[in-house]
Amino acid sequence: MANALFDCTGKVTLVTGGNGGIGLGFALGVARMGGDIAIWARNADKNAAAKAQLLAAGAGRVEAYRVDVASEDEIIAGYARLLDDFGRVDCVFANSGRASKSRSVLTLDSTEWHDLMAVNLHGAFFTLREGAKAMVARAEDGEPGGSLVYCGSLSMFHGMPGINNYAASKGGMGAAVRGMAAELGKYEIRCNTIAPGYVKTGIGGGADMTPEMQARLAQVDAHFSAKTPIHRPGTIEDFEGIGAYLASDASRFHTGDTIVIDGGSAIYPPYAF
Repeated sequence: MANALFDCTGKVTLVTGGNGGIGLGFALGVARMGGDIAIWARNADKNAAAKAQLLAAGAGRVEAYRVDVASEDEIIAGYARLLDDFGRVDCVFANSGRASKSRSVLTLDSTEWHDLMAVNLHGAFFTLREGAKAMVARAEDGEPGGSLVYCGSLSMFHGMPGINNYAASKGGMGAAVRGMAAELGKYEIRCNTIAPGYVKTGIGGGADMTPEMQARLAQVDAHFSAKTPIHRPGTIEDFEGIGAYLASDASRFHTGDTIVIDGGSAIYPPYAF
């Protein structure tokens, strides 16, 4: 492993929402490169399953913590536990988030607006801010470097009817990450956003789906696949490589970017045929 370009041996990576979906994909990429991993998520059973999977994939050490990233106090306390257990943090993936319950700007009320922002915008910002503090402290002690990563979406670029709070959270954090990149570069800390396209995460699937639900999901898959130059949905495995790259020293000069992982759908116009 020590000769691998994306070697993560000896590095500690925090992944919020790392017990499933894209977050687990990021974590698996780091695990396969020998890194140590901390997961923040609220479901204890899923945390335990993810820990076992990551250790089997090659992680040096895995710890799972129940942290609600909608709470600034829990984020701060979570870092205190993480640093006490691992002694350092080298990479942070602020991945936790939720979908919008809104379907129209005309009916998007203040409760839904603020509840989503608490996780997708504020929680992500405080997660990266506290990670930056730990990395800056280490840099001031003579060991610069670190990687801060936000999981955005194509709604950062597209007009998405109805889900204004979701799109605003993703676009707002994209701007915040670029600001962090400009400020923290002097510590050799790089800051980037990943913008996924349509990805099948396994959420909402399984044998318990009715035939009608399965048929509907197949229609959704076919629709997005037809609009994607690589004609299939994304999978969590498609995020392992970018996860390992951004956690490793291979990305040490890559900062301030929004990296689109979408099979080419963002560049494919709706009138193409």
